[in-house]
Amino acid sequence: MKKNLLFFGLLILVIVITGVVLFVRLRPTELYTDWKVYGGSKTRIQYSALSQIDTNNVGSLRVSWVYHTGDAEGASQMQANPIVVDGVLYGVSPKLKLIALDPASGKERWVFDPFADTSSGRKPGGINMCRGVSFYDGGKSDKKIFYTVGSLLYCINPSTGQPWNSFGTNGTVDLHNDLGKNVKDLFITSTSPGMIYRDLVIIGSYVSEEAAAAPGHIRAYDVHTGKLRWIFHTIPHPGEQGYEEWVDKEAYQHIGGANSWAGFTLDESTGLLYAPTGSASYDFYGGKRLGKNLFANCILALDAASGKLRWYFQTVHHDVWDWDLPAPPALVRITKEGEKIDALVQVTKTGFLFVLDRKTGKPLYPIEERLVPVETDLAGEKLSTTQPCPTFYPPFVRQTVSDTELNRDIPDSSYQEIRQQLATYITGNLFNPPSKKPTIIFPGMQGGAEWGGPCYDPGTGIVYINANEVPRLLTMVERKEKLMTSNQNNLEAGKALYNITCINCHGPERKGGGDFPPLLGLEKKYSDADFKNLITTGRRRMPGFNQLGEGEKNALASFILNIKSLQRQKFIPSSKKQDPYFKIPYTSMGSARPTRFETREGYPAIRPPWGSLSAINLNSGKIVWKIPLGDYPELKAKGIQSGTENYGGPVLTAGGLLFIAATKDGKFRAFNKRSGQLLWETDLPAPGFATPSIFEANGKEYVVIACGGGKMKTKSGDAYVAFSLPGN
Repeated sequence: MKKNLLFFGLLILVIVITGVVLFVRLRPTELYTDWKVYGGSKTRIQYSALSQIDTNNVGSLRVSWVYHTGDAEGASQMQANPIVVDGVLYGVSPKLKLIALDPASGKERWVFDPFADTSSGRKPGGINMCRGVSFYDGGKSDKKIFYTVGSLLYCINPSTGQPWNSFGTNGTVDLHNDLGKNVKDLFITSTSPGMIYRDLVIIGSYVSEEAAAAPGHIRAYDVHTGKLRWIFHTIPHPGEQGYEEWVDKEAYQHIGGANSWAGFTLDESTGLLYAPTGSASYDFYGGKRLGKNLFANCILALDAASGKLRWYFQTVHHDVWDWDLPAPPALVRITKEGEKIDALVQVTKTGFLFVLDRKTGKPLYPIEERLVPVETDLAGEKLSTTQPCPTFYPPFVRQTVSDTELNRDIPDSSYQEIRQQLATYITGNLFNPPSKKPTIIFPGMQGGAEWGGPCYDPGTGIVYINANEVPRLLTMVERKEKLMTSNQNNLEAGKALYNITCINCHGPERKGGGDFPPLLGLEKKYSDADFKNLITTGRRRMPGFNQLGEGEKNALASFILNIKSLQRQKFIPSSKKQDPYFKIPYTSMGSARPTRFETREGYPAIRPPWGSLSAINLNSGKIVWKIPLGDYPELKAKGIQSGTENYGGPVLTAGGLLFIAATKDGKFRAFNKRSGQLLWETDLPAPGFATPSIFEANGKEYVVIACGGGKMKTKSGDAYVAFSLPGN
């Protein structure tokens, strides 16, 4: 009997030990079976453990449902990555309506329209990009949705679709507040959802990239009351770490930016929040912000409960190229010399991969401080003599342009033209300083990697990155501001104001360029009052200019809307005093996002790929595969796989698939994650410049993508489209 008991006891012990071992081995994938958080999880690896849809049956995917928000217009966009919580899908429309849908049918539960919600006195302001929402779950009657409209952080009751009035002021917190200085006239919003940690909602911000910019400090608010619980100064104040790295000790009171617009990553096991930051303002000239500019262009590790800095790593010193960190880092586990290391991987616009120990911030492999060009013809500028460059992981995009990289898939006359142009440009080094002479910035200001971020396979250690490879031309010009006086009429003052506030994006002839629309004929679309409201609040990528007084707004309206009666009236200048730090001697010519270096046919001037998808093994440091992502139909017909610019990220599944939309051609694709082979593609009603969501409802796996279009002069859309396998 004792022998039998001993046998069964040992058997049970073996079963328990085996179960524990299997749990430990399977745990990385078992945790990723829902999509309750932006990007799928707080680790930001954009991975789903669902496998009902796999490499064998993905070709049978069908549209399961389509939901139209009904509010697309002009060049509107919809970049949201929807979440699914408690059997409800939550997304955001082009005009920032918050929508609640049945995830299995797409049937509408409720819609909250912040612009129709006027009874409480809430005034959200302009329409910003919104890439998703956050969900706080404190139990049955304590659940909240957070998202940003204009400068207001809303707290919404998921049961009713109405604001929680106990949060902040009538259910909102104005992001202009709590920054330590008066920024009420400066543009501020948030494009990425906040991070929920315990009873905190932690918020980053999107601010103007011009000199007149709010600081990008990171804040945590109480989810119940809306009261500020902590703030981390991304531009350090006196006595704080990093302050001594600024040459001008008064700069913190004036310089803006260094904002975490891309969102956050959270390691809940350690309570560490990882925040990527952008450049300090102004983007392309740093003469009024000398020094390394901490904590701009940094990966920050903050204690999520207190906001205390644990460590930082700066990826670009004194950034003058607009090389913001474009996405939150992904939390990964890397095998190095037989040891498992908890790490993070940070993708960049430059194409570098920074892989750090997530507890200490130390690089897993050497990152060299390399000497870079510092000679500049811009008075007052002083560049960093070195820049950090990873050595173990290869860049996932090209980083310089030469004759050998030029596009040959064009007529010879066009090729000779771009060849002659290249000979007059500054090129050959990733870190060539901005200059009065045209300078190639490559990868461009929009990647390399972009805000969609990477996805990561916890089973294989492979990270997947979609990227852009489109060179830009940056030319700096002296900013000769014409003084506006009361001796002028509105037309004269309006022209001068246009050259100060608008010319960078819309050009000297108001014809626009790239993603920036023309302003000609705007009088057919806007009344005087509507136009002044637009420039006050901003809209999508356009920041608000509330620092302008009523007289300046009248003058600008008279010029742009061609209001003859208003043009003849005497200009009344504002009594507002402009911060002298906002007056910079140089600006970029032609566009706030410098023009593309392209052929007369409208293609990038370098050879393809112009958009790519790469798989990189983080354990070996090797590129497993790299393919073009996206097509130009006319080039595809000639057998040329070109790739296109792409925005929105990939998601990975345990079924062996990588799903991604993102491309200009409006396709939605599924690839074999092991080989990069295209297994399935379909046409969307408008390009899906968003990251897909993967979830299960009623035992069925769904893949949903927001089809908002609008970027790169593509058709705008209003559809959320869900795909699944046929049958039950």
